[in-house]
Amino acid sequence: MAEARALPRMKSWLFAPGDSEKKLAKAIASEADIALLDLEDSVAPENKPAARMLVAQTLAQHENRARLWVRINPLTTADAIADLAAIMPSAPGGVFLPKAEGAADISRLHHYLTAFEAAFGLAQGSTLIAALVTETAAAMFRTGEYAGDYPGRERLAAISWGAEDLSSALGASEQRGPDGEYSHTYEMARSLCLIGASAAGVAAIETVQPEFRNLEALEKRARRVRAQGFAGMLAIHPAQVAPINAAFTPNEEELAHARAIVQAFADNPGAGTIGLNGAMIDRPHLVLAQRLLAQAEYG
Repeated sequence: MAEARALPRMKSWLFAPGDSEKKLAKAIASEADIALLDLEDSVAPENKPAARMLVAQTLAQHENRARLWVRINPLTTADAIADLAAIMPSAPGGVFLPKAEGAADISRLHHYLTAFEAAFGLAQGSTLIAALVTETAAAMFRTGEYAGDYPGRERLAAISWGAEDLSSALGASEQRGPDGEYSHTYEMARSLCLIGASAAGVAAIETVQPEFRNLEALEKRARRVRAQGFAGMLAIHPAQVAPINAAFTPNEEELAHARAIVQAFADNPGAGTIGLNGAMIDRPHLVLAQRLLAQAEYG
């Protein structure tokens, strides 16, 4: 039986180019819950072989690898297997899969990981998977598949979405309107990611904010998507980590309200609705309160 690795915290995921020793070190030293060592988009094709070796060496130098994940290249490329062959001896905490197009891609990656775990003496099932699930047109139709029963399902810990690759696939030169908000197609991608993650019982992770200097806007957006149901957010600069962590951490007022809801239902066993502070609350409010408190306890 596969030995599953415990899930790390997932509020903040910080990308670092795999061919930059300095940026890899900064990402790992940051307060990000997960440092994403990138072998895909941030690395030029001619630099990928050297980046693989650098990422493997970097992983091997650290004991706490549960929070050190690697974004490999898409499974449709030969680079993906080369990436895995290089990094798996160093046992990364997880693999971040770009351009996933449904459950079949998770299963395919699972089979690769199973073989590499066996080859390098790693516990079966110990390498987790997160996937970017809206980066191609075909992927948009398959976000519901991740909730199914398929090989590798137990490895899947999170799914995220992306606008840049999707716009490239669509031939779109514009992602946002004059107000700075995503246009309908990209809001749909965000929604499909969130709904697919909920159906699969995994964490939904918001995409990056390219304007890395506007930290106030970043935190505002992070708080908004957290309220919508997202569990964390991707980052492209170390300065983005603190606002993201703050936005996805419940404050004392939220926790006090959640405790009050839980206590109100505990005091009224069997009740379907209860009045609290001038408002009527029902069982869905209780579920949300319990979830918030569980997340806060987990960290």
